[in-house]
Order: sequence, then C-alpha cells, then structure tokens
Amino acid sequence: MSDYYQQLATRLKERFSTQIAATNVELSELTVELPREQLLSVCRALRDESEFAFEQLIDLCGVDYLEYGNGIWSGPRFAVVYHLLSVKNNHRLRLRTFVDGEVPMVPSVIDVWNSANWFEREAFDLFGIVFEGHPDLRRILTDYGFVGHPFRKDFPLSGNVEMRYDPEQRRVIYQPVSIEPRMLIPRVIRQDHRYQEQNSEGGE
Repeated sequence: MSDYYQQLATRLKERFSTQIAATNVELSELTVELPREQLLSVCRALRDESEFAFEQLIDLCGVDYLEYGNGIWSGPRFAVVYHLLSVKNNHRLRLRTFVDGEVPMVPSVIDVWNSANWFEREAFDLFGIVFEGHPDLRRILTDYGFVGHPFRKDFPLSGNVEMRYDPEQRRVIYQPVSIEPRMLIPRVIRQDHRYQEQNSEGGE
C-alpha cells in the first residue's frame, strides 16, 4: 500500500509542483503540506480532477504546536488538517496547512466540501482559528459567552470561569473559578509487596 501512495505522491508533485510545499508517506498514509494561499485552488483540483477525485472531506481539525518537541518547534504555532477520501479511486489523503498570527486565519473550504461547516466551527471554537468566508462562524461546543479556546495548550486546565445557577437572578451566571489550581505529581510507590516478593526470591 505504501508503494501506491508513493506513486500518488509523485503524481501530486508533478501536478502541483509550484503549489505544494512537501509530501510525506509514512505508515501507508500520504500527507501533503501546502501554503494557505494555495489551499482553495488545490482543494478544488483534488475534488474535480478524475485522477484524484477526492469528493469527500471526512474530517477537519486544528493542531496547536506550542511546545511541540519539548519546546524546540520553530514553525507556525497552528495548523489545519484535512482528511480526504476518494470513493471512486479508493484512496485517502491528508492535507496540512500552517497558520500563525495573533488571530490565525485560513480560507474556508465550505464551497469545496459542504461537510466542512461544523468541522470549521469546531476548530474555531476549540483553537480560535478563523475560517475566512465561513457563512456562520460561531461556537459549536462551548457556550457563546465562553472565554478563550480550550484546546490551546496555554489554556488553563481549570478554565477561566465557571457557571452556576443563581436562584436570585433565576438564570445561569458566570463567576471566577473557585477551585484551586494544583499540580498533578505522579505518585512513587516505594513499598509494594510484589517487589518485596521478587527481591526476597532473588535474594534466595
């Protein structure tokens, strides 16, 4: 199978030589990296040209590379990853485009694959990635008044606010987090009968 995807990678490089940044085949999976400026034109060609015929977008997600590789990552902080499927040709493709900036932005692919709608809303909600051209870009998993983007790696584990029902106001309200932040330290077990039995057997 990896040979097939190596051949597909070669065809993609020949067809999009000036538009894609890199191709990589690992574990029988093909990943193509491309700049955000080329995203829409490449996606349309991948959908419409019969050699590729990626008629389905089966998943889209955001990635936060903050502190990736123990903090030695020097590329853009965010990426958007697209998983494509060609039923006609029975092959799959992963696209990745990197985005950066205080407000990371990338073009919406809704006009190419309508299934991107809720996926893009999810990536916006959880990572704060803005999809330009999305017709209804709003939160989908958190509350509309939620502060921050919870899948970013610098988002506090306990969150910024908590919700509770206020009987006097007769509605749900936000308030500062009431739990104390704590560090999770792995517990080291020094006394364990299993190890004692092994040690005593070894001593004999």
